[in-house]
Amino acid sequence: MFSEVLSQYDWDSTRQAIESKTEHDVLRALSKERLSVDDFMALVSPAAAPFLEEMAHRSREITLRRFGRTVSMYIPMYITNSCTNSCVYCGFNRHNKFDRVILTPEQIERECRAIKELGPFDNLLIVTGENPKVAGVDYLECALRICRPYFNNLSIEVMPLKSIEYARLIASGLNGVVCFQETYNRSRYKVYHPAGMKSNFEWRLNGYDRMGQAGVHKIGMGVLIGLEDWRTDVTMMARHLKYLQQHYWQTRFSVNFPRMRPAEGGFQPNVVMTDRELAQLTFAFRIFDPDVDISYSTRESPEFRNNMMSLGVTSMSAGSKTDPGGYSVYPQSLEQFAVSDERSPEKVAAEIHRMGYEVVWKDWDRSFD
Repeated sequence: MFSEVLSQYDWDSTRQAIESKTEHDVLRALSKERLSVDDFMALVSPAAAPFLEEMAHRSREITLRRFGRTVSMYIPMYITNSCTNSCVYCGFNRHNKFDRVILTPEQIERECRAIKELGPFDNLLIVTGENPKVAGVDYLECALRICRPYFNNLSIEVMPLKSIEYARLIASGLNGVVCFQETYNRSRYKVYHPAGMKSNFEWRLNGYDRMGQAGVHKIGMGVLIGLEDWRTDVTMMARHLKYLQQHYWQTRFSVNFPRMRPAEGGFQPNVVMTDRELAQLTFAFRIFDPDVDISYSTRESPEFRNNMMSLGVTSMSAGSKTDPGGYSVYPQSLEQFAVSDERSPEKVAAEIHRMGYEVVWKDWDRSFD
């Protein structure tokens, strides 16, 4: 399990190593075809800031070679905001006072039909809070079976499960799993997750191994930018990605770097990442791993997403509602976070075409299951 591997790396030592990188280290990394994690550390270090234009050029070249002029589109569907966790930064925190929504099978199908009216989406991300009593494996299996006739590619962002449970959901139409470790800082993790299932650092961290063991087709990874030093967190994630690729080489992987947005509860980020720093991170990850899917959500502004779609980003959401039933059933329920890009899917697709890129609505077919 990766928790054993992670224990070999000290947080503070990693941070110091990143901060000690020099211009020479950055130039050496940019001269390589295959990068090590140490090279990645150079590209996310403060020393790489003056080389942003060179990194952007290299990132764009790699992305065009590997993915062509395409941007894949997906849309999230929240089906419950019921949660037993106490994450201090999340609107779904169990201590926040609001009516919890748990969509019925009929309401889930209404949401599917409403999403289909927004655009030809075929990649659906099903999202829940973490409450196994009301939204456990039985509920998720039911949701997958309802959504399957409407969408060929189904992913979930839910509580970490057992390997046998992931395998069960695969049999019901599951293609991918997205999970955010939030932060790899073991000593600080409990500060942000004081109670609930999510407070178990190892269980969450080793969930990616269980996904791989179950044969999940695509695994999405991410850290929440705003909790701890972002450079150290993404370096730990780069180590994690390489470990997973070595052990589960038949699985595809994606990465996401969501910056904290306003949410119920009023938590303020400890770290603020600028647009230039997010661009630097995106370029660094593309140069580090030419094959990984880099995803941006509607947390980011329209202008920034437009600029980045040709420089390394390969998938984006559009028209997103982060409240359960937000597309048709309960349009006024509590959002998990506030979106920044409120453009319709049609407008996002039009902008992608205007920039000379093709929108990929479908990249998986049920006949391949």
